[in-house]
Amino acid sequence: MRILLIEDDEKIASFILDGLRQNGFAADHAANGPDGLQLAACEPYAVAIIDVMLPGMDGLKVIEELRRRKIMTPIIILSAKRSVEDRVRGLETGGDDYLSKPFSFAELLARVQALIRRATNIAEPTRLAVGELSMNLLTREVARGGTAIPLQPREFALLEYFMRNPNKVLSKTMIMEHVWDYHFDPQTNLVDVLVCRLRNKIDRDYDTKLLHTLRGVGYVLKE
Repeated sequence: MRILLIEDDEKIASFILDGLRQNGFAADHAANGPDGLQLAACEPYAVAIIDVMLPGMDGLKVIEELRRRKIMTPIIILSAKRSVEDRVRGLETGGDDYLSKPFSFAELLARVQALIRRATNIAEPTRLAVGELSMNLLTREVARGGTAIPLQPREFALLEYFMRNPNKVLSKTMIMEHVWDYHFDPQTNLVDVLVCRLRNKIDRDYDTKLLHTLRGVGYVLKE
């Protein structure tokens, strides 16, 4: 799942982005209101995290414009303002949750996951399956044939990408941009290493292989 962060403070942004990626999320970042609005309007995000005090356009105006355009991405508002009036204004503007600074990443993560659960109950499945391989998006549990498969956050993110696109060939470039959030470097073997680790966990002990390599093209998950 991809998260959007609109935050101009470099230290806070780095803190949030590192935490999100360590927990298996892909994340995009904008450091000002106009750039954040453009990203939010052009890309589908599971959740947007938006600071109030932003250069170019404040966070509440970004939210107002998104809602005016009928973009209903769940939004967590970040703000140093802690009063009840500020919280009410933020929620009335179109935010779904409000978190005051300073905050712990654990609390932010819990709120992100809560908004995703709320949204998936309406619009998206909470479980994915390809053959006997299953994934619970809420508990982040993976199993094959009833046997639990423990995955690291990056492995989970890659498998989720495959399971959301079964029978579709995913190139190394596509995987690089989705899982690592940067453009593909032909000199790196990050994708090959991660796919190998994932294959060892979901296929090694089974006669029927699900994750296949198409040399020179990419990878595909299929029965």
